[in-house]
Amino acid sequence: MSAREWIVGIHAVSELLRRHPEDVHELLLQQERSDQRIEEVRTLAQELGLLFKVVPRAELEKRIAGDSKKSAKGARPGKNGPVHQGVAALCQWRDTVKDEAFLTALLDKLPHPPLLLVLDEITDPHNLGACLRTADAAGVDAVIVPKDNSATLNLTVRKVASGAAEKVNLVAVTNLSRTLAALQQRGIWISGAAGEATQSLYEADLTGPRALVMGSEGKGLRRLTREHCDFLISIPMAGAVSSLNVSVATGVCLFEAVRQRSGN
Repeated sequence: MSAREWIVGIHAVSELLRRHPEDVHELLLQQERSDQRIEEVRTLAQELGLLFKVVPRAELEKRIAGDSKKSAKGARPGKNGPVHQGVAALCQWRDTVKDEAFLTALLDKLPHPPLLLVLDEITDPHNLGACLRTADAAGVDAVIVPKDNSATLNLTVRKVASGAAEKVNLVAVTNLSRTLAALQQRGIWISGAAGEATQSLYEADLTGPRALVMGSEGKGLRRLTREHCDFLISIPMAGAVSSLNVSVATGVCLFEAVRQRSGN
């Protein structure tokens, strides 16, 4: 990935401005938009002392489309480039992905039983972005992915995550099976989601120290990943569709865990 990239969308840009305003090299606002949401971005930039340009939509989209070809592999542009909602920020690339040492330190100091989300080779950046957004909403302490064969933090992930990519602890590990074993040694229960599991999500105990493992879009959980799970759970399906998109399934599972952990 190049040293700089465009971050687009009101939520993603606003979160970038709040967390890392020093990384913003250029901020563009669409000339044809003057609604409240755009004004909030404008006000935030002014409060931070950041300069911005108000440009026609065609110019904004030309800038994003031109640079995105080089800096955002896997981005899925709309008709005139990535969907930007009238806001785009050119920022210095900040690698926010954490490593195993960070995960160890995080778990050592957590004041509550951890809730972790493990994504086993999720390669679609839209799914990764959606999972990060859901993880943030559910209060997940860290999202764990393997370093290889997983989507990376590109423009698409950040846009779909709507600011969550800057907030959620994303940890990339060299060996996922070894990491799961290390979590078990800490007393963290590993729950894997699998369509063929006989135990329903709603019958399972998801309280206490917990890691929820979601499989890839096509193959589901890999064999070694499955073997490291303490038990498997499934989402009851009443209709003709046999499975859910992984990001949707992640949301269902995480918020059932949140419900149980809150005592409701």
